[in-house]
Amino acid sequence: MPYTDSTLRLLNQDGTLVQGDGLDQYHQAISHLTEADFREFYRVMTVVRRFDVEAGNLQRQGHMALWVPSIGQEAAQVGSAFASRPQDHIFPAYREHTVGYVRGLDLLDIIRMLRGVTNGGWDPKKTNNFHLYTLVLASQTLHATGYAMGIGYDGACSSGNPDTDEAVMVYFGDGSSSEGDTNEALVFAQSYQTPQVFFLQNNHWAISVPVRVQSRTPLFERAAGFGLPSVQIDGNDALMSYAATRLSLDAARAGQGPHFIEALTYRIGAHTTSDDPTKYRDEDELAFWQAHDPIDRFRAFLEGQGVEGTFFDSVAEEAEDYAADIRRRTLAIEDPPLEDIFRHVYTEDHALMSDEWEWLKEYTQSLEEGQ
Repeated sequence: MPYTDSTLRLLNQDGTLVQGDGLDQYHQAISHLTEADFREFYRVMTVVRRFDVEAGNLQRQGHMALWVPSIGQEAAQVGSAFASRPQDHIFPAYREHTVGYVRGLDLLDIIRMLRGVTNGGWDPKKTNNFHLYTLVLASQTLHATGYAMGIGYDGACSSGNPDTDEAVMVYFGDGSSSEGDTNEALVFAQSYQTPQVFFLQNNHWAISVPVRVQSRTPLFERAAGFGLPSVQIDGNDALMSYAATRLSLDAARAGQGPHFIEALTYRIGAHTTSDDPTKYRDEDELAFWQAHDPIDRFRAFLEGQGVEGTFFDSVAEEAEDYAADIRRRTLAIEDPPLEDIFRHVYTEDHALMSDEWEWLKEYTQSLEEGQ
């Protein structure tokens, strides 16, 4: 059983709400959410999963060199993303497709990045402070902590108003939690009391290394060694993800320092499309997590709230339309001009770049002439 006695949840697997001691603050944190909000949670998770499947198919058909699936982790992401406020800055790893969608990212930009036709993917200023994907994993924890230190220096979290004060949230995985960058980020975050939440998606596998090998204790307990308050939540429970993140972000922006959330979830697919999880993963473990699918759980919750079947049908249709549109736009992507390789190496014209560009033009022309 991957869950522990410390694992917090608001939704049972059958979609019923959990009551009990110690959960009052979490119920209070979601009390303002409406049925329309719950419907949006479900819609986003369903649309992004269908996108995820389509992107994987496109990679297999040669339209990308690599795809990074997030299937199974939608609830951890949708809850935490909606819990953030517009002024917050979000630093993802490279699997936070649902978070990006919530923050307004055109998911085609992820495909464009992995296809190699952009220098980074998107402009965070145009995606509601959703920063670039980080392929050097764990380095985003340092980026986020540095940014949060800057917010503190600027006094952008000192008004006492949660609707205007800024905070930072960084997403990382169980594998990244074992890297030096993350540990250094935790040291600096605590030292400078940054307005920041470390959101650990424990999907149980760092490529082929299981989390039980990485740590003999629950990962959220590591935070205590750095002086950070922490919780472990059921990451397949969208409501608990929302509640824990809302409380932690608001506490961080209110001057209570950095907080740490471990969301227990599972990477249903491969680490990336270059990976074969059947070589190292137990089928019984996979079956357990497939039976605890976060979208199925949230659908059960909505059905218990009386949401009609036509809603689910309309969402499924929207998801298919979205996937078809992604496919159409992916096939229409054009290669960037060759000159782009040299344009942003230096801020001003540079003789070496000019010489190399001239050489490449001549070389490319010789290939064309030789055909």
